[in-house]
Amino acid sequence: MVRTSRRELMFGVAALALTAAPGRLFAATSTILPKTAKPLPLSAVRLRPSDFATAVEANRVYLLRLSADRLLHNFRKYAGLEPKAPIYGGWESDTIAGHSLGHYMTALVLTHEQTGDAEMRRRADYIVDELAEVQAKRGTGYVGALGRKRKDGTIVDGEEIFPEVMKGEIKSGGFDLNGSWSPLYTVHKIFAGLLDVHRSWGNPKALTVLKGLGGYFERVFAALDDKQMQELLSCEYGGLNESYAELYARTNDKSWLVVAERIYDNRVLDPLVAQQDKLANFHANTQVPKLIGLARLHELTGKPSQATAARYFWDRVTQHHSYVIGGNADREYFSEPDSIAAHITEQTCEHCNTYNMLKLTQKLYSWQPDGAFFDYYERAHLNHVMAAQNPKTAGFTYMTPLMTGSERGYSTKDDDAFWCCVGSGMESHAKHGEAVLWEGEGALLVNLYIPVEATWKARGAQLTLDTRYPFEPESRLTITRLARPGSFPIALRIPGWAAGKAVVTVNGAMVKPVVEGGYAIVKRRWKAGDSVAVTLPLDLRIEATPGNADVVAILRGPLVLAADLGPTATPWSEADPALVGADLLAGFTAKAPVDAVYATNGIVRPGNLDFVPFYRQYERRSAVYFKRFSEGAWKVEEAAFLADQARLKDIAARSVDTMFLGEMQPERDHNLVSEQSYPVSYRGRNGRDARSGGFFEFTLKTKPGPLILQATYWGDERKRDFDILIDNVKVATQHLENDRPGKFMDVEYPLAEALTAKKDKVRVRFVPHDRSTAGPVFGVRLYTAKPAPKA
Repeated sequence: MVRTSRRELMFGVAALALTAAPGRLFAATSTILPKTAKPLPLSAVRLRPSDFATAVEANRVYLLRLSADRLLHNFRKYAGLEPKAPIYGGWESDTIAGHSLGHYMTALVLTHEQTGDAEMRRRADYIVDELAEVQAKRGTGYVGALGRKRKDGTIVDGEEIFPEVMKGEIKSGGFDLNGSWSPLYTVHKIFAGLLDVHRSWGNPKALTVLKGLGGYFERVFAALDDKQMQELLSCEYGGLNESYAELYARTNDKSWLVVAERIYDNRVLDPLVAQQDKLANFHANTQVPKLIGLARLHELTGKPSQATAARYFWDRVTQHHSYVIGGNADREYFSEPDSIAAHITEQTCEHCNTYNMLKLTQKLYSWQPDGAFFDYYERAHLNHVMAAQNPKTAGFTYMTPLMTGSERGYSTKDDDAFWCCVGSGMESHAKHGEAVLWEGEGALLVNLYIPVEATWKARGAQLTLDTRYPFEPESRLTITRLARPGSFPIALRIPGWAAGKAVVTVNGAMVKPVVEGGYAIVKRRWKAGDSVAVTLPLDLRIEATPGNADVVAILRGPLVLAADLGPTATPWSEADPALVGADLLAGFTAKAPVDAVYATNGIVRPGNLDFVPFYRQYERRSAVYFKRFSEGAWKVEEAAFLADQARLKDIAARSVDTMFLGEMQPERDHNLVSEQSYPVSYRGRNGRDARSGGFFEFTLKTKPGPLILQATYWGDERKRDFDILIDNVKVATQHLENDRPGKFMDVEYPLAEALTAKKDKVRVRFVPHDRSTAGPVFGVRLYTAKPAPKA
C-alpha cells in the first residue's frame, strides 16, 4: 500500500437530468412529499433472504470472531494496565492503532439493532467498561491506543505528542503528526463508537468517557491560536467536528459547539462554501467526513453556509468525480472534474469514501426528500458497497479496482489487515436495512427495493417488502397489520433511468399515481392487507464516463454489468476488451435473465464475453469500462497498438539490463538499498518511490559504447522533483507534473560514455528534493543507443 496516501457516475442521461439541476434537488417544490424525513429505526427493520441478508450474517459471524481484548491491547498497555490478549497485526500494530476499536463498537451497535443479537450489546458494553477503567487509570481524560514513532525508531504511547502540539510544535505531512499516523482520525473513531453505544441504549458510562475525552482535546485545541489550529487541521482529522457537534446535541453544553465549529479546515472548506470545485489533488476520504460534520452543525446552528458547502460538495462528487459504481478517487485522491476516463486503475474507489458519501447522502435527503439522492445512494450501495465484502470469507476490500482484469484484494481470515476500510466495512455490512423505508409528515417513503419486514410505529403497522429486484422488476409492499387505518401517502421511488416506464398497482389493479420529486405517490385510505407494487424496466443501457463519451459502461436497471474475464487464480495478460459497432446493445442476448447474465455476439473485441453483475465478481476478474469504436476506428486502433509493440520490441532487443522496481526478486538481484522508500503498484505496474530525506539505489549491468538510461513514470503525477545519479554523479534532475495525462511515459537520459567506460556495472540512485518525492518509478532500463544513420 502506498503510504503517501493514508490508504493508497456517471448517471444515465435521465438520472443526470434529475440530479444536475440545483432547482430540482435543493428547492422546496413538492406539494405532497414531506418537507423532511427520517428513516425507520434500524431496530424496526429485519432483512428477508437476499444478498443483503447474507452480507449481514457473514459480517455478524466476523464480528464474533474478533477479540475485543486484542483490540484493547494498546489502550491498556499505554495506560499502565496489563493487556488481556496480544495485539492484532497490520494497522493495529502501527501508530494508527485504536481506530478499529471505534469501528468495532459502531458495528456491534448496528448489528444489535439490525439482528437483535444480544451478544453484540454485551460486547459493546464490555468495551465501554474497559475504556472507563483505562481513562480512570490515566487520570487526564485521554483514552487511546495511538503509538508514536520516535526518531530512534521506538514506538511509545502516542499521547506524548499532544503536549508538544499544545506548545505549537506541529509537524505534519498530511497523515503524520509528530510521529503518529492520523491521530485525530483515530480519536474521531473512538468518539463515534462511544456516541453510538450511548445513542442506541443509553449506556451512561459511554457518555462519561466521551466527556472526559472531549475535555482533553478541548484543552489541546484551546492552547492553539488560529494559525496553529489550521496547521493541526492539515493532518487528517476524520469527522471530529461531527463528534463534538453531537456531544453538544446530547448535553446542551455550548462549549462543545464552540470546539465543533473551530474544527474547520479553511483550505478545503472555504472554496466549497463559495461553491468552487478545487477538489483535485485532495485526499478524498479526508474531506468527506468534514462535510458530514458541517451538515450536522447546520442542523444545530441553522447557518446557511454549512448547508451550502455540504450540498455543493455532494453534487460535485456524485456528478463530476464518481465512477459508474458510485465510488470515487484514484489512489485515494480526487482528480480534475470529469476526468474519470483517465483514472480507471486498480486503485479506484476506496470503500471508506463511499461509506461516508452514503452517510452524507442520507443527511441531505433528510432535510428535503428527493428521489435523486437515492438514485445515487442505490448506485453506490448496490455496486460498490456490496462488492467490497466477500460473503464467503467476510473479507473487505480497500480499493474496488475498475481497471480491466484487476483482482479485488480482500482482507483475509487472519484479521491482520485492519485497514480503515476493514473498519468501515464492518459497519457498512451491519446495516443493510438502514435506509430502505423512511417516514415524514405522515407519509411512508420506499427508497430502496430490498426485501424486509418492518414495523412502522406511527401507524402501528407491520410492513413486508417482497422483491427480487434488481434481478426481477417488481417490488411489492404489503401492509400486513395496521392498528391505525386512514388516509396517507405511500411514495415509491422511481429511478431516473426508468424514464417514465414504471408501472404502479394497488391490490393488483393498475393506478395512476402522482409523480413528483422522483416518486410515484399513492394517497388513499389504507387498510390491513392492502398492497402497492411498482414494476421498473430493467433494460440494458450504455453510460459514458463524465467527460469522455468514448469510454462506456453497461448497466441493467441499477446494476453495473461487467465482462467476466475468469477466476482470479488465472492472471489476466490480454489486451483490454473493446466494444465495436454501431448498435452495441443489439449484440447482447439474455443468457440467464434471472441472474442478469448476458452473452455477447460480435461486438466485443478481440472475442465474445459474458456480462454479469459486477458486485458478484468476488473471486473473478472483470472488465467494467470499455473503449467504444466504430469498425473503421477499430482498425486504426489496432494499427497504433501494433506500432507500439514494435517500438517496445526494438528497445528490448537493445537492452543491457532491466530493473523491475517494487518486485522482491529483481530488487534482490540488483542489490537494491533504500531509506524512506516504498514499493507501489499502480495501473498494473509495480514500482518504487522515495520520500523526502530518503533514496533508493540499485545496480545495473553495462556494456561498451553509448548507453541510454530510461525510466518509466506515470504521466499524471502531482508536482515533484528528484535527482538521478550514476555512481554518485548527477545525470539528471527530473520534474514531474501532469506531463502526459492518462498515460505512462518513458523518459530517456543519454549517458556520457565516461560514466560507464571500462565498467561492467553502475549504481543508479534516485534522490528526492527536500519535501518532495522521487517517482514513483515503474521500471528502469539501460540500453544501447541506436547507431547514427549512415550518410
